[in-house]
Amino acid sequence: MSPLSRLDELGIVLPDVVAPLASYVPAQRSGSLVFTAGQLPMVDGELPVTGKVGAEVAADEATALARTAALNALAAVHALVGLDSVVRVVKVVGFVACTPDFTGHPAVVNGASDLLGEVFGDAGAHARSAVGVASLPRNSPVEVEIVVEVQ
Repeated sequence: MSPLSRLDELGIVLPDVVAPLASYVPAQRSGSLVFTAGQLPMVDGELPVTGKVGAEVAADEATALARTAALNALAAVHALVGLDSVVRVVKVVGFVACTPDFTGHPAVVNGASDLLGEVFGDAGAHARSAVGVASLPRNSPVEVEIVVEVQ
């Protein structure tokens, strides 16, 4: 099943590409790889939640936000090359803005990883980093970037 068909089956609407916040492009192709810029969990041009995970933002809420950020990354890939050209997800990097004592970064970034698995099946399995940081743009709790291989 194609990724677009799978999104439809899951009842997920691919959002419009989030406009860059600075001097960069949402996605860039190099050979058979597409790299996305870091994507925030924007919904209709706004962050639905701001703050640090472990303080203002609960871990389960951050997990849902990571899913949204990954969906925005898929939108960037789709706008550049079309999702149906994706052969597999290669790498995911998730950044979690959190309190110093928060250590649940992997569980938060699972929101992104799980979405990619739902959409791409076995081709969604990927290498990954989950990194805690002091802050992110616009006080976002999470940011996700992906690398995919395309035909």
